[in-house]
Amino acid sequence: LEHQGIKIEFIGQIELYYDRGNHHEFISLVKELARPGVLTQSTSFDFEFINVEKPYESYTGANVKLRYFLRVTIVRRLTDVTKEMDIVVHTLSTYPEVNNSLKMEVGIEDCLHIEFEYNKQKYHLKDVIVGKIYFLLVRIKIKHMELAIIKRETTGTGPNIYNENETVAKYEIMDGAPVRGESIPIRLFLAGYDLTPTMRDINKKFSVRYYLNLVLVDEEERRYFKQQEIVLWRKADRVRTGG
Repeated sequence: LEHQGIKIEFIGQIELYYDRGNHHEFISLVKELARPGVLTQSTSFDFEFINVEKPYESYTGANVKLRYFLRVTIVRRLTDVTKEMDIVVHTLSTYPEVNNSLKMEVGIEDCLHIEFEYNKQKYHLKDVIVGKIYFLLVRIKIKHMELAIIKRETTGTGPNIYNENETVAKYEIMDGAPVRGESIPIRLFLAGYDLTPTMRDINKKFSVRYYLNLVLVDEEERRYFKQQEIVLWRKADRVRTGG
């Protein structure tokens, strides 16, 4: 196989599905593996990309994909021969111990007053959302209540912003009417759901945010809801060292 050189690239890129064919590269490194010549047998080449900063988490969403990959190119006169291999990158975070609880109120004047409290605002991906809902005033007939986690993927800028909302988790809190003074505990285990860390303004191309959505439905099928953003992060697995 005669060739004009062999190279390997390490690429990090963002692909917006509505902007097909236009890939935004935020990392592009090239190493030459072989000078022009002839390949006559199976040959292996050593290479390394040392201490490459990979600032973002790999992500595949509804309208956007962020990927890292290696691409080998055998340069030929007519058509190059290329092969790609994807690499998954996880960004690990550590959050300070200060992680304030989250308090919210839902009220409809003279009809309904609910207070709910979650144990914190920032959760790692295997965490448990623990909370409590207090019914301070109930004058409408509530028949159903649920807690949902909404994932909102935002792509584009300015007038060309696309929002994609997806309900990734649903948790039925109550079926039936609550009474005044009642409190209902919440425990929602995140490990069972397909979640990513919160991603804010990644390379000025997209964001992924998560919201807790409390929904109440009354007997006339009217829906009342309150939404609150939470921050999700990926926790490093603890490496045990023998001592």
